[in-house]
Amino acid sequence: MAKIELRDVTVDFPVFTSRSRGLLNILFRYAQQEQRRVEASGLSGFRVHALRGIDLTLRDGDRIGLIGRNGAGKTTLLRVLSGVYEPTAGDIRIEGRVSSLTDIMLGMDMDASGYDNIILRGIVLGLTKAEAIRLIPEVEEFTELSEYLHLPVRAYSQGMLLRLAFAVSTAITPEILLMDEMIGAGDASFLKKAQVRITRLIDQVSILVIASHNSDILTQFCNKALVLDEGRIVAAGEVHECLARYGSPARDTVADGDGKVG
Repeated sequence: MAKIELRDVTVDFPVFTSRSRGLLNILFRYAQQEQRRVEASGLSGFRVHALRGIDLTLRDGDRIGLIGRNGAGKTTLLRVLSGVYEPTAGDIRIEGRVSSLTDIMLGMDMDASGYDNIILRGIVLGLTKAEAIRLIPEVEEFTELSEYLHLPVRAYSQGMLLRLAFAVSTAITPEILLMDEMIGAGDASFLKKAQVRITRLIDQVSILVIASHNSDILTQFCNKALVLDEGRIVAAGEVHECLARYGSPARDTVADGDGKVG
């Protein structure tokens, strides 16, 4: 049985420079209303509030779409769920194996061969070395990289590298799948294979969390949704209701309840 529980989870990113406010506003093109996410932190630094007070409970069968404009906190939330980011405050409890397609290059060594990276990436995904080795025949067949798997991956094109990372990341069926948009990998023929593979994977997992700006993807794969704005959950409910809310989000309103969608 898979389950995700977040209680009052907050993520702050410190930026230690006297010019932090100006640099951040330029780099991220903050609108005036978004500048309050950058606040003083001590005498010499600033912090960005990426997530603020997130309460969330997900259970078996939940297919959750994360909705919100760029910078709302969607990818940060996915990375918290995958363990890439530790929360600054709050508690997280996750039951079930998690596979994340948000950082599929994580754990890859550019100087190692394709075969070695299959094993390395498998271990990052929580497999034992023996389990990762057993992935090799399937990854060989799916990627169609043949003799290139003997070479260091620094010799690969970006498309070849993405094929390899995608194939390993989708070779196991987790209880919980995290995605940031749908992945495009390689040429048209391989992209078609990838879409079939990922749709099959989505059908098999217990919990899906996907961030997307594409309403068709959200309505196809999700049964519930969350709207994020300025690092907060501002709406939770049916997909079509949240999509309507996203069209004219209330910027200063926090969602009723604790973000439970299960």
